Amino acid sequence: MVQRNTWQRERVREALADARGFVSAQSLHATLRGENTGIGLATVYRALAGLAAQGDADSLQSPEGEALYRACTSTGHHHHLICRSCGLTVEIEATDVEQWAKRTAERNGFRDAEHIVDIFGLCATCAQARDEKRDAD
Repeated sequence: MVQRNTWQRERVREALADARGFVSAQSLHATLRGENTGIGLATVYRALAGLAAQGDADSLQSPEGEALYRACTSTGHHHHLICRSCGLTVEIEATDVEQWAKRTAERNGFRDAEHIVDIFGLCATCAQARDEKRDAD
């Protein structure tokens, strides 16, 4: 998918780069609407889809099924650790996962298999805050 490089697309790219962790198109649109950019939700969706297709943004599905996006900071295939509370995201390599996925595909007669692995949990800061709150209650 080839997209024209418009000021709206560039503003979506900038807003995505400024966001902490993964964000939904609706959340990004709300930010842009708050800045009175005049950029519509459909434009945000198109820009995010184009950025993801070109490898300039990571895209994943949240545990609730919502599409989330983040400015991509590394090239090539990678995975993420994502905090369910604050959205902190860490890009990780997962050699064991890569080998398992390849073996599993081959064992079942699949070729050119692709996979997506994202791990959701609580970062150390959020886990500590939860534990302290639990201890205080």
